[in-house]
Amino acid sequence: MSKVILVVDDSASVRQVVGIALRGAGYTVVEASDGKDALNKLDGQKINLVISDVNMPNMDGITFVKEMKQKPAYKFTPVIMLTTEGADEKNAKAKRREPKPG
Repeated sequence: MSKVILVVDDSASVRQVVGIALRGAGYTVVEASDGKDALNKLDGQKINLVISDVNMPNMDGITFVKEMKQKPAYKFTPVIMLTTEGADEKNAKAKRREPKPG
């Protein structure tokens, strides 16, 4: 069984290019068009890696990752943020880890 990678990006062409490369390497790819769409696709199936854009409509990548990490099944799922964002403040925010509750 191949590993599953969730690709989250509002650009269909980015999802297509990343998906082609990953499928060619033997991975199963699940695509989502924004953070809300991605959360809807987290249905309990094992996701081995998330690759997410930062800037997206409806729900940005940072908010999506925070909400995903609240779900016990995805708490330790690794994430790669894929973005053209150049703002230092936003990059720093994406790199920060939230403190563990309690």
